[in-house]
Amino acid sequence: MAKMFGKDDRRQLLLLAREAITSFVSSGSVVPRDVKSEKLHAQHGCFVTIKMDGKLRGCIGNFISDKPLFQLVQEMAAAASTKDPRFYPMKKPDLDKFTLEISVLSPLQKISSIDEIQVGTHGLYMERNFHRGVLLPQVATEFGWDRDTFLQQTALKAGMGKDDWQENTEIYIFSAEVFNEEDTGPAPVRSSKKS
Repeated sequence: MAKMFGKDDRRQLLLLAREAITSFVSSGSVVPRDVKSEKLHAQHGCFVTIKMDGKLRGCIGNFISDKPLFQLVQEMAAAASTKDPRFYPMKKPDLDKFTLEISVLSPLQKISSIDEIQVGTHGLYMERNFHRGVLLPQVATEFGWDRDTFLQQTALKAGMGKDDWQENTEIYIFSAEVFNEEDTGPAPVRSSKKS
């Protein structure tokens, strides 16, 4: 996926995500923020990943949105902090211990052959009946998976058997622009008034 966002836009999205998590964990609600950057008003799917001590702590996202990206990031950040069923909800003491990663997604593209999958470039989404699973592009790279392992792990994430992807399963690829707080440096300081 071609780079769509400069450093300032990336930092702005990370700041919005961090503020949303802090607000939601502290008060149960998110104070909506607006942004000036036109790029952040475009509609894109995204996932927000929370890590603590270098380990996954929450990850929630959406492929399709009728909302601007900056709003979706805030919603997905709050959800990742408390609604990922794999983890207990974050508490106030966790608020100074987490790091963030945001993945802005390309549209899904249905594939007709697994040869179309480029590990390290593509994420996978698969569905079969009521089973659905997604793994972001960076997951396969982080774990050193080959294509078959990536497919098997996505099937397992969908609640299927590891080889169930081979029959009657729709497989989609997507790419993502991925950035985190380590890449972008400190977030810009927000003034006390809404922007």
